[in-house]
Amino acid sequence: MTRIQIQLPDTFPFATEITLLIGHINYGNHLDNAQLLGVVSEARLRLFKSLGYSELDVEGSGILVADAALQYRSEAFHGEVMVVEMGAADFHETGCDLVWRMRDKASAREVARGKTGIVFFDYQARKKVLVPEAFRGRFVGGVNVMSSGRDDDCAVKP
Repeated sequence: MTRIQIQLPDTFPFATEITLLIGHINYGNHLDNAQLLGVVSEARLRLFKSLGYSELDVEGSGILVADAALQYRSEAFHGEVMVVEMGAADFHETGCDLVWRMRDKASAREVARGKTGIVFFDYQARKKVLVPEAFRGRFVGGVNVMSSGRDDDCAVKP
């Protein structure tokens, strides 16, 4: 079986620290795979909050998670502080990918990496909507963006 390979930018415009609690740990005494997505969801919420948004109000639109992909790189354990870095990439008409990397703060050991596909959504009309230009502008077209060749495709970098 071919393994997922997720390419990430060298740097990210956002980072947050999240301590692993006992509820994040499974019977193998390490970070549970389902709980990893919960940690990443918390980081996503903090990213949006840092930009002055909520997941229900990004310039008047909400978001939905459309898909997620991840790669484990090493174990993580109770009490470790994770640094989750995140940015936006691969913009299309109604969404983008939020790319992320999670590392242990003390050792800088990479624990996991991934991307979460989001689409912008009008919860009143129950339909997808265009990416708000103000949101896209925070990641595309500035000095913090590197194009990968397509007009609607970008990766964040310093």
